[in-house]
Amino acid sequence: MTRGATVDGSRESPCSPPHVPPCVAEALRAARDALAWTLSSVGQSGAAVWRVRDPRGGPDHYLKHGTGDVAEAVREEAARLRWLAGRVAVPELIAFADEADAAWLLTAALPGLTAWEVLDAGDVDAGAVVDAIAACLHEWHALAPQDCPFDASATQRLAAARARIDAGLVDADDFDPERTGWNAEQVWDALAALPLPSAPPVVSHGDFSLDNILIADGGVSGCIDVGRAGLADRYQDIAILWNCLGEFGPHLQSRLLAALGEGSRDRARIDFHLLLDELF
Repeated sequence: MTRGATVDGSRESPCSPPHVPPCVAEALRAARDALAWTLSSVGQSGAAVWRVRDPRGGPDHYLKHGTGDVAEAVREEAARLRWLAGRVAVPELIAFADEADAAWLLTAALPGLTAWEVLDAGDVDAGAVVDAIAACLHEWHALAPQDCPFDASATQRLAAARARIDAGLVDADDFDPERTGWNAEQVWDALAALPLPSAPPVVSHGDFSLDNILIADGGVSGCIDVGRAGLADRYQDIAILWNCLGEFGPHLQSRLLAALGEGSRDRARIDFHLLLDELF
């Protein structure tokens, strides 16, 4: 599912949340009425995301809120942000509130624009941007897997995907163009025809799309939406990024693989992870 939503305003509308837990409000260090709130459409987890700006010049923040099953996704992201802090560049976790059926996550905004925005503008050295992203991915995959407490393996994700299919949660209208007209069961059957990845796991971002990578001053300033991070086949990240780069030409897809030392693409592993991603 190649995406192109922005994180800094082009798809946002003024709207403040109806309720902010005290610990979150205190962390913002300003009266709620003095802040500029914009509700963003970014994010595939179902969580509501607000960008919070202080007109007096304070730092920007992002506030994420979810209820029910989405609250669990917010909790998972908070746990991963805590573990990833100091290991790779991710947003600083400012405050977290866990209520009976809801969760709130406040993070500091990272500088820069999304990699999709940067490439779409067309006024940069696209190859250098891809090289910077590949270097960032190397850092993720070089983290010590024995230290990572989160399981994002293909086996775990397949079980979650099956549960989503059975619950009717898969949005077939959001499938990639080559699967237009497919339903979730057809995707599942296509997955079953491919070998399960068996390479040693690495620490994976889990949704390494161009929308989740921030670029500033020619380099990667950090990665957002880390709720799916965990131990997985490295092609979990490579496949999603490779697919996103297809929008900007096969030469960038080839450059990515070269920068990652892949030489040539592993089509079966790419197909497996892209099919699996359709179910989330």
